[in-house]
Amino acid sequence: MPAEPYLLRLESRLQRGLAGPHGLSPDRIERHRSFILKHQQPDGGFRGREGESDLYYSAFAIRALGLLGGLRPEERPLLEEYLRRHDWRKLGVIDLMNWLTMVVAVQAAGGEDLLADAEEVWLGQMLQSLEALRRPDGGYAKTHEGATGSTYHSFLVLLTYELLAATPPLPNRLAQFFFNQQRDDGGFVEIAPMRRSGTNPTAAAVASLTLLGHLSDELSDDVSAFLKDVRSDEGGFQANTRIPFADSLSTFTGLLTAQDIGRPGVIDLDRIQEWVTTQLEFPTGGFRAATWDEQADIEYSFYALGLLGLLGHSMPPE
Repeated sequence: MPAEPYLLRLESRLQRGLAGPHGLSPDRIERHRSFILKHQQPDGGFRGREGESDLYYSAFAIRALGLLGGLRPEERPLLEEYLRRHDWRKLGVIDLMNWLTMVVAVQAAGGEDLLADAEEVWLGQMLQSLEALRRPDGGYAKTHEGATGSTYHSFLVLLTYELLAATPPLPNRLAQFFFNQQRDDGGFVEIAPMRRSGTNPTAAAVASLTLLGHLSDELSDDVSAFLKDVRSDEGGFQANTRIPFADSLSTFTGLLTAQDIGRPGVIDLDRIQEWVTTQLEFPTGGFRAATWDEQADIEYSFYALGLLGLLGHSMPPE
């Protein structure tokens, strides 16, 4: 696997795209930063549309701020306090990856190394907690109760291994797990019993197989055919063929996958640009998930910003 973690490479890629001619003006950047920061709670974490702060939305907030100029010095101390209050030993896969992502972001922004005081065995303990979710099918389950591997959670475990500068055991067995999740339409499913492929598990599988060194022209052709099936009349990608509308998450993962397999032409980039900026973006800051949505959201703001970053790489200069 590459030396630099996937999430850091992706962030740099999106930042470069947003800095180009199809990126954001300074006033738009500040509006969206203000929207994100309004969701920060007194404990230093970030909440979703309602409720208390949690690691999931906090990680999306920090990733979004990273695309909007980065974490500023005055924004670090409160976030550091929030992260210190979480014991990684008690976190599930998603929360652990989100916690590690923010720890890396804080350190990259000039803040503390929040693992500096960890005992020497912490890395082994973290890896052991991840391997406890490994299943006979080669993948990783969402929880300890899960009987089979999950495409998405196996991808998250792979990303977590990268953040820890480690390699999962039996990587070829893990690659075979992902191949077993592919269906006749060229896409991939989330769990083995499913028959209808989804855009997001397909993106997770392709990214994982790329990291594991198993991306091929044949696989790219298969995935390209699936992506053509989930194009929406609105301009983006649908979550699957049964859902009649596009959403920013599926469009982000679909376009990212199309770029990564060398097939950006499977979808009209100008229509995506128009859809994001005229249908999803709020003039007061933030983005909504889809046209049916009624309010902006931190998670979907990240995906919309990410889309604009991807478009900055694909669209010709003005």
